[in-house]
Amino acid sequence: MKMTLYMMGYEDVSSAPSDPVEKTIWTFGRPATMELTHFWGTENDPEFKGYHDGNSEPTGFGHIGITVDDMYKACERFESLGVEFVKKPGDGYAFIKDPDGYWIEIFDLNGIRAIVNNLA
Repeated sequence: MKMTLYMMGYEDVSSAPSDPVEKTIWTFGRPATMELTHFWGTENDPEFKGYHDGNSEPTGFGHIGITVDDMYKACERFESLGVEFVKKPGDGYAFIKDPDGYWIEIFDLNGIRAIVNNLA
């Protein structure tokens, strides 16, 4: 089966701050390394059973998360594009679904900063 791999992101950890609070904020604000795999033709094959979102039985992989500068603005854009929400914005995060039903957590970097500062 023809497939394509997409690799995204890498960050040199030697540039991380030493302060634990700042290091946590730095960590959540970095680009992530992610591998995305596209199996060509599966999107049109009704017999293909290779995807499972991990959020229903049997559970497994749950979701990925991304940070954004403004969660509400990002979610307004997702809504205007017709993206399905699992959880609307609130409490500093939201969940949307990708076209295959996988959950994607959207959280605000400033919200993370507030949480970490309150824990320090």
